[in-house]
Amino acid sequence: MRDKLLALAALQKVDLDIAALKKNAEAYPREMAELEKQLNAAKAAVDAERTKLEQLETQKRTLEQNVSEDKDKVRKWEGRLSEQRSTREYSALAREIDIAKKGQVTMTEEGQELGRQALVQREMVKAKETDFTARTKNLVDRIDALKAKLAEVEAEVRSVDLKRAEAAKDVEASLLRQYDVIRKKRMPAFVPVSHPGTCSGCRMNIPPQRFNTLVATRGIDTCPSCTRMIYAAETLEAPSAK
Repeated sequence: MRDKLLALAALQKVDLDIAALKKNAEAYPREMAELEKQLNAAKAAVDAERTKLEQLETQKRTLEQNVSEDKDKVRKWEGRLSEQRSTREYSALAREIDIAKKGQVTMTEEGQELGRQALVQREMVKAKETDFTARTKNLVDRIDALKAKLAEVEAEVRSVDLKRAEAAKDVEASLLRQYDVIRKKRMPAFVPVSHPGTCSGCRMNIPPQRFNTLVATRGIDTCPSCTRMIYAAETLEAPSAK
């Protein structure tokens, strides 16, 4: 019986190694997701500054176009001044020309201010792009390093999975079925009971008679509290030399 339990203990050791590897690997995708989030945020910051610059330049072009159209309109009106038949008509058109010219001055000044703002914003974009380039390299390098670590762990898990398949072959079929059912709910699934009869899995006491039977038979039982497979601690100890 000892050999059967040793085989089960060996299998569980492999399963615990696999569980530890997978637990360690769980952090890598989360870290990569956080870095990707930072990368996207940095890109969004640059895009926002570029959008501001584009808006300023669009507004400036629109004003310049309006000024150009207004100048054409004023030139036409000025050409029609001499055609006015009455003083009233002449004065009304002259007033419209004056208003338009004042509007041109205002739009020109607004355009110049937008040009100054665009110049400042262009420098802001350059600074953000420089920062983004540096941050991108750093973040991408960190993401690549995490991907490499994850790949290493996944390769190691595959290797240990092969060891598990080999270890499982040495376990008695009925014990393996029972163990596999329990390990899907809790690990470790196969635990020792120490004096004075405490399950090392849930720390609950085992009934004395049940514990005495475990010690006497050097066999296996089920913990009435947590349903783990239990055995007397001394069962797996190497037999003393006589």
